[in-house]
Amino acid sequence: MYTIKDLYDLDHTLASEYLSQFTYPWEALKGIKDMIIALGETLGDDYEERAPQVWVHKTAKVFDSAYLGAPCIIGPNTEVRQCAFIRGSALVGADCVVGNSAELKNVILFDHVQTPHYNYVGDSILGYFSHMGAGSITSNVKSDKQLVVVHNGTEKIETGLKKFGAMLGDYVEVGCNAVCNPGTVIGRHSNVYPTSCVRGVVPENCIWKNSGEIVEKR
Repeated sequence: MYTIKDLYDLDHTLASEYLSQFTYPWEALKGIKDMIIALGETLGDDYEERAPQVWVHKTAKVFDSAYLGAPCIIGPNTEVRQCAFIRGSALVGADCVVGNSAELKNVILFDHVQTPHYNYVGDSILGYFSHMGAGSITSNVKSDKQLVVVHNGTEKIETGLKKFGAMLGDYVEVGCNAVCNPGTVIGRHSNVYPTSCVRGVVPENCIWKNSGEIVEKR
């Protein structure tokens, strides 16, 4: 339900080899920076190193007002729009959108991911064709600053991480102004209603409603 194999098709990210060594996706968070640096050194002539450890594919469109912090990789045909803030340690795949005033930090975005309007995504992995509606964010630190625990019903999975936002499986849709609390894991093809406050594990092919009720798609 919440392993890498459960959530992601690894054929749609440059991080495939890196992610395949882990069982749970949050285990990959600590090494994203080093992975990007190593991967960047292997990229071919289709990528430009626009600043030290900032690799951008020649077909990507990056607005002049966007900030690209090192290390990061921006994939083919991706748009990084007005005033986007990539703080660093961000691997952004092909055909993605990083929109106006969106902020990324320590993340992997698979191909065709959209974070198009006022999104904060930190210490998270977003699967193939996942989409975050306007204003939706990943909250990556608990208010009491304790280590994040993944809750799956009565099961509690210790992560050992202070910073852990959300793991969105392939084709996940997160509605506008929703908050994914620390340690959120959302299975493939699931939807989150707008303005929801999401916690724990949402199984695949389900809908998280505003009240926190989870229903299976029909």
